[in-house]
Order: sequence, then structure tokens, then C-alpha cells
Amino acid sequence: MIIAQQKPIKEIAAMIADCKKVLLAGCQGCVAVCLAGGDKETEILASALRIMRKLEGNPLEAVTYAATRQCDPEYIVPMDDLVKDVDAVISLACGVGVQYVAERYPDKWVVPALDTKFIGGSTVHGVWEEKCGLCGECILHRTGGICPIIRCSKSILNGPCGGSQYGKCEVSKDVDCAWQLIYDRMKALGRLDKMMEIQMPKDWSKSRDGGPRRAVREDVIIE
Repeated sequence: MIIAQQKPIKEIAAMIADCKKVLLAGCQGCVAVCLAGGDKETEILASALRIMRKLEGNPLEAVTYAATRQCDPEYIVPMDDLVKDVDAVISLACGVGVQYVAERYPDKWVVPALDTKFIGGSTVHGVWEEKCGLCGECILHRTGGICPIIRCSKSILNGPCGGSQYGKCEVSKDVDCAWQLIYDRMKALGRLDKMMEIQMPKDWSKSRDGGPRRAVREDVIIE
């Protein structure tokens, strides 16, 4: 799941300072789950912007819409009528959604209300942690389902560094050493022998191969 956080309201307001009417476009996908851009957050931001502008003596008309998700163009289409008479669109989606909205409405000023942080998951209610580094070559079968690329502060592939002490990372006592976690997991599974296999340096071209990555399903024909 993509994790995002809302930008400071003053920063958002500055982006649409010269606008009289805006559309706040929420997203009911990942950013709704992490409480950053769903229906509720969209309405709250719209109200806050209206109040701020009213106090400044520069009223703002703000309409809202929450798409099923903004990372698929088909879900942006229902916004067409709403976009026609606004000066700008404030997208409460991840960076992908913002770009899709901007592509669909090239004559409109489209701005992001969120900062896209990372891909991760929930650990407890209201807390999300980064779990995947999107490296393009998953090695979780070699590390007991624990990703050293992102969960090790140094992305080390073959065991802990010298700074690891008592199961904690030298970066912070609040960060578990990924390789301690891997060792404990592999030991519990009776697969410590797997840790003797040397992993070759990461082929980062599989993550960033000279430009934006693209995946095409085998049964899809592109004309």
C-alpha cells in the first residue's frame, strides 16, 4: 500500500492563491486507508481552505469529489463535468494519481495535496511502516520473508554490519537490525544453511532501467 501524508495547509493554499474556484479530488484507494486522502480528509481540507480564504477576505469556492482511485484513468472520467468551470484541481492522491489527473486535464492547474512517502503496511491501528523497496528483484525467499533492501538501513545483502548491537540498528535503538530478524526467522524455520549462500551485488537496473518502469500483461496487445 502506498503511504502518503497531507502537506501543510498553508503550502496547499499557496498553490491556489490566485484561484477562485477549485475541485478537491480525493482518492478512495491507498491514501484513504492511511487517512490522508479519502472522502473525510477531502471534505475537511475543503472546509479548512474555505475558512482560511474567508478570513483573508478572499473567498474560495471549493467542490469535492472522491474517485474510486486516481491511478486508473477510467476512474477520473466522472470528474470531467466538475472540472470544466474550476480554476484548479487539488489532488489528494499519490504522485501517480496527480499525474494522471494532470494528463487528462492539460488546460487545468493541477496540484498535489499530499506527499507520497513509501510503500508499506499497517503494524497497529494508525501506524504504517515501510516494508518494500520496489527493487524489481525480490529476494524474500532467501531471507525468510524479511526484506534487507529496505529494512536494513544500509541495504546490506549478506549479513549485519559491525554497527548492529543486541539486535538493534546503529542508526536508532528503535530500529530492529534486519539481519537479526532474518537470522531469528531462518533459525526458527531450520534453514540457517540458506544464509551461507552468498548473494551477488544487487542489479539495480531492474529497479531503474534508464527510465520509467512498465509492466505489460502477457495477454494484452498494445497497438
